[in-house]
Amino acid sequence: MIIQIENLRKVYRTGRLEVSAIRGINISVAQGEFVAIMGQSGSGKSTMMNIVGCLDSLTSGKYFLDGDDVSQIQGNKLAKIRNKKIGFVFQSFNLLPKLTALQNVELPMMYAGMKGRKRRDAAMEALEKVGLKDRVHHKPSELSGGQNQRVAIARALVNNPAIILADEPTGNLDSRSGNEIMEIFQSLNAEGATIVMVTHEQHIAACTRRIATFRDGLIVSDEPVTDQIIFNNGSAGE
Repeated sequence: MIIQIENLRKVYRTGRLEVSAIRGINISVAQGEFVAIMGQSGSGKSTMMNIVGCLDSLTSGKYFLDGDDVSQIQGNKLAKIRNKKIGFVFQSFNLLPKLTALQNVELPMMYAGMKGRKRRDAAMEALEKVGLKDRVHHKPSELSGGQNQRVAIARALVNNPAIILADEPTGNLDSRSGNEIMEIFQSLNAEGATIVMVTHEQHIAACTRRIATFRDGLIVSDEPVTDQIIFNNGSAGE
């Protein structure tokens, strides 16, 4: 299993007040799965994604990421695991505005210490994979929202992470651009990428292979997608 979570709990404390964001969940994700995480605001899905992404710590329980017991790791070692094993795609893209698409994609490899020519070649390959070969020297302000999200996906790919975490990746996009982004994710998944995606949109979740639904800090359902929407060249059909 790429992700193995056992009896995970997360409690936030403010003075004497305690809020249980996650109340003891168990979930696993195997290599090559494409999982959607759904639930209303405050259901615990974002908290779980932050923990899975090594951006937040758990209160109790166990979390294994690609064989590493992440619940026992802190500080710089945790940051290294995060950079090496997790690719992030956010709703707001999180690109640096003064850098070109190529330079934005190179950033994770710079942090990993990869040399310049090798880093540039890998970034070019990732951008080509998401259909932006002719936009590598454009800055975010010169690209559409869908193109910026493609840059963000390319950046998530370059270190060959064990898992890609996508947080509402179509949330700031129009329907057509959102469909194009989901087509890219489906292609990556078909090539073997493991993807976990938070979304509040049912039709986006239907593009994945499995949906886990959160409510009040618990997983209330975890089922395979029976009528998956498959995208081909930007068009969808069940």
